Amino acid sequence: MISKNMENALNEQIVLEGYASQLYLSMASWCDAQGLEGCAQFMHRQSEEERMHMLKIFHYLSEVDAFAKAPGIDQPPHEFESIRALFEQVYHHEQKVTASIHKLLKIGYDENDHTTLNFLQWYVEEQREEEALMRTILDRIKLIGDGPQSLYYIDKEVQQVNAQAEAAEAAEE
Repeated sequence: MISKNMENALNEQIVLEGYASQLYLSMASWCDAQGLEGCAQFMHRQSEEERMHMLKIFHYLSEVDAFAKAPGIDQPPHEFESIRALFEQVYHHEQKVTASIHKLLKIGYDENDHTTLNFLQWYVEEQREEEALMRTILDRIKLIGDGPQSLYYIDKEVQQVNAQAEAAEAAEE
């Protein structure tokens, strides 16, 4: 059993992960409307991944005899200034999620909650990978530029990144 404090904090993380899933789904729709099929596929994959992160915490709470709450999620934005602005927002959101995971770790350490600390180690590694991936994409966008002629190349680069990530995930299974 975990403390009420940890239970509440994990339920807040569920909301954050759920919002990320909806945000990335909204971004996928925007990318699709811009004709950026590779970026849309990437964002759909990211949305599913964030939903899985949310559900992983949801199930964990049940396993430790706590109560998981289905999140009420705010409407994410659906318009973005540019593909670069979109990926900058993704990167900043991932940094926010990382900071939240670190707060959960602090609670775990303060409360001597080794079970939750062990559970959260997966998220620590996952967030490192997510931030690195978004930085890579932003670096490529900066190199290519984000003018109208560059969008085709950005879309192909993101499509390639997506394919590599899918292949890595398949190799882990």
